[in-house]
Amino acid sequence: MDTIELRSTSKRNALTLTVVGASALMIAIILFVADRSWFAVAFVAFMLGAVALIIGIAKQYEPAVVMTLSAEGLRFHHRRGSLFIEWQNIQRIDFPRVQRGLALVELPFIGVKLKAVNPILDNISPRLATGLLTEQRSLMMTAVANDEDLAALEHYLSAEFTPLVVNGDRYRGLLAMFGRRCLTLDKHLGYHLYLSAEFVELEPQQLLMQLRDYWQTHRFE
Repeated sequence: MDTIELRSTSKRNALTLTVVGASALMIAIILFVADRSWFAVAFVAFMLGAVALIIGIAKQYEPAVVMTLSAEGLRFHHRRGSLFIEWQNIQRIDFPRVQRGLALVELPFIGVKLKAVNPILDNISPRLATGLLTEQRSLMMTAVANDEDLAALEHYLSAEFTPLVVNGDRYRGLLAMFGRRCLTLDKHLGYHLYLSAEFVELEPQQLLMQLRDYWQTHRFE
């Protein structure tokens, strides 16, 4: 299989929103200065322009490619950096599910269960670890609430800032926090890593099938 790039939909209309937002702000400022009778119109244009400009600039910082698949592994791209996962280190890939009444509900992530978390902790940047810790806070709450295990949450929070030892390797600070988060999520949801499938051009099932195809082809190489 060739190396392929799975592109993101999050950058769509980024330039348009930025230009429209900046133009609306300029028009609003001109109206404010030129004629006070246009204050209401100018105020609305200013607010809408500010929102559009902020969203447009935020979209500019999003990566154009969400994931890169190669013979060696999967590289997940994030605005704070990238994370490489070797196919040989993956034990399972699927959608994480939580119980809601009598039904199982799929979460909007691709779950990756690792054979060992050490290679991830040895290579992830503190900046990316911080971003993922922040973004996955609600996922952590969902996991613990699903098991109704508040004692586990209290234990996790109390141990969050303490060093972590995994397979004989000792981690501190952000790496320890991220490692502990991975282990806790694996305990409650069955996966260490959670890759957002929300902004990928492919449908979630297509994305899962493509990831599994690469994994099955290269997992034993």
